[in-house]
Amino acid sequence: MMGKTPVVVIGIGEMGSVFARGFLRLGHPVYPVNRDTDMQALAEELPEPELVLVAVGETALHAVLDAVPTTWRDRLGLLQNELVPNDYADLPNPTVISVWFEKKKGQDSKPLIPSPAFGPHTQLLIDALGSLDLPARAVADEQTMQFELVLKNVYILTTNIAGLRAHGTVSELWSEHQALARAVANDVIAIQEGLTGQAFDHDALIRGMLEAFEGDPTHKCMGRSAPARLQRAIEHADRLGIEVPTLREIANEHLKP
Repeated sequence: MMGKTPVVVIGIGEMGSVFARGFLRLGHPVYPVNRDTDMQALAEELPEPELVLVAVGETALHAVLDAVPTTWRDRLGLLQNELVPNDYADLPNPTVISVWFEKKKGQDSKPLIPSPAFGPHTQLLIDALGSLDLPARAVADEQTMQFELVLKNVYILTTNIAGLRAHGTVSELWSEHQALARAVANDVIAIQEGLTGQAFDHDALIRGMLEAFEGDPTHKCMGRSAPARLQRAIEHADRLGIEVPTLREIANEHLKP
């Protein structure tokens, strides 16, 4: 009896490991790609995997995409934070998921809200996460997926950057520092609009962010990557010519010149 088609996972960190476990539970053989893996050789051995999930961090994404073998390029899945459609505009029909569960070393995965996905392998991702009791859902079209990516970016950048000043949890950020949170969110949304070339419903994005806050009210605002996220946001604003007064104030307080 033939087994299920293999899945390749590029980057077996916390996030890649969660998805790998889900694929294995569904019966798919999983082939990991680490820094020392020869991707070209593996692609010759596995020219037609079911999916090639790129699970590296956002800063490594473009270098990895440049190195992905040609035979794999039409079966890629992406899950990075800070992702916008321009990051994958030259890929043929990728599957994209906005991940709304947290996975820290030594801890079980903790979902905030269902993770939305779009693309040809959406059901595979939903089933893999479902096997681990992590909720996910399909969205209708690329435009909806773009909104979902921007929403995640607004959540993660607002909480991280506002957290540099406010510290504490997301519920405390909203209950005690709402003016700061809104000011940071407005700057972040302006950058997202610049990166996508689209205007978004600001109130809808704030509502979505608050829904995620309610999904995990004790979530700490500021992760280790907060200063790097702020630095990248400022660089985007500089390149796009966008005024982000609140982000610049926080950068003056927390980033070395």
